[in-house]
Amino acid sequence: MARVKTGVVRRRRHKKVLKLARGFYSARHKHFRKAKEQLERSLCYAFRDRKQKKRDFRKLWIVRINAACRINAISYSRFMFGLKKAGITLDRKILADIAMNEPQSFTKIVESAKKAL
Repeated sequence: MARVKTGVVRRRRHKKVLKLARGFYSARHKHFRKAKEQLERSLCYAFRDRKQKKRDFRKLWIVRINAACRINAISYSRFMFGLKKAGITLDRKILADIAMNEPQSFTKIVESAKKAL
């Protein structure tokens, strides 16, 4: 079998990995093997955390809505049920934003949810 020299191909492959590993600590951005190991791990974390970010934001919105609901003397679950009965279709992201930035508007929404119960 003929001998294959991989000078150019190997250099390109190594440069590609090391470019993606910029900013890693210590040998993880200098040495190819360490960089490749860390990069595989990092890409797994990135994939996982793109999904987790959505969960975390939803949790945050629920906490904010719940806090604003408690100020208006209603629980979160009763509020959401009241919204459904009233036919108000605002998602949690928008509700949390209204609760934080426009408390008067949120109070009106809570009143309409209470009426529907």
